Amino acid sequence: MKKIAKTAGITLLLLVVGTFVSLRLLGYEPSDQRPGLWLTGERASEPTTDWSFTEDHQEIFVQTRTPHLIPHSVTTYCALHDGDLYIFSAYYEGGVFPDERGWNRNVMRNPRVRLKIGDGVFDQTLSHITDAETRLAVHASFVAKYPEWSSPGLENVHILRVGD
Repeated sequence: MKKIAKTAGITLLLLVVGTFVSLRLLGYEPSDQRPGLWLTGERASEPTTDWSFTEDHQEIFVQTRTPHLIPHSVTTYCALHDGDLYIFSAYYEGGVFPDERGWNRNVMRNPRVRLKIGDGVFDQTLSHITDAETRLAVHASFVAKYPEWSSPGLENVHILRVGD
């Protein structure tokens, strides 16, 4: 009986370790409304100062750091404003930031993220924008980039600035 339990325990452990190693190597990127885990791609070796290439991308991926050490990644939208890159999180049903989104809670706890834009991967830091004037201007940039987007109103759009 001990041998069977030991064998089952070792098998389960190997299965869990093998699964995590596979996911880590292959990634598990988000898709539409389905979150993912690790993002894979070619990591930028130099700091990015020109984000203009993001105008060609409708969706980007954001990988956050969770308290349990397994990354959480989502799809989101991005826009440029005065040369800076911003991403946003819209709370269509309302709610309190960052409580309504796990990835928002992760960012507020640890602002270091990994972005995947096209095939490139960028390690960055996000900062939540609270200044009303900046929020209004950046929101206008999002509306200009995504004219088909139905904004839930500025009070329900939370804007994050991308910085090194």
